[in-house]
Amino acid sequence: MGHREDLLAGAKACLLEKGWVRTTARDIVAASGANLASIGYHYGSKDALMMAAFIKMTEEWGDSMTRAVQDGAPASASRAELLTAKLDTLNAGFAESRRFWELQLEVVGQLGSNPELKKWFAGVFPEGREGMLTIFEGLDGSHVDEEVKRTTGAFYHALFIGMWVQWVIEAESAPTGTELVEGMRRALAGQVFGSRPAPDEGAPAGGEDA
Repeated sequence: MGHREDLLAGAKACLLEKGWVRTTARDIVAASGANLASIGYHYGSKDALMMAAFIKMTEEWGDSMTRAVQDGAPASASRAELLTAKLDTLNAGFAESRRFWELQLEVVGQLGSNPELKKWFAGVFPEGREGMLTIFEGLDGSHVDEEVKRTTGAFYHALFIGMWVQWVIEAESAPTGTELVEGMRRALAGQVFGSRPAPDEGAPAGGEDA
């Protein structure tokens, strides 16, 4: 590999080991075998290099998870069973890449003090929605219309973000695929309380006429 690739690999290793805030340019140089001047030459700055490394890790995870989700989908499954299996595969992927998802949460925490990073996150939201359509529906998200991205893609993206944040905070209590699918069913059916329909807004608590 050349210095550019060495620096990218070194930055990825440092981010996983030390996190976003604690990684220094000298850490990356030590991990890559390159030199300080090469960071500026190839990437412009340490932050730009770390962002490139973070993006690369995110892309690699997305490619790997897309394959895992498609391979783990049961044959002749119902729609609910298929979605449950995919959600469980995602949960398993969080466990296999724990440090990466802890890093994701740390990076999100930097958005308020790093306008460039925040701008990048906002800029990749459309790609994130496309990626979710690929993972959950097997579609090439770049070829579907904007309405699908803004509805189905955005729904899956919101679901996914909620899943990994809950998992990173407390994996043991994070919802399973079965629980999430059942929650969707209840919400759409207006049966939040199980088999009973949700009470009408403003109805008396006891359900009896006054």
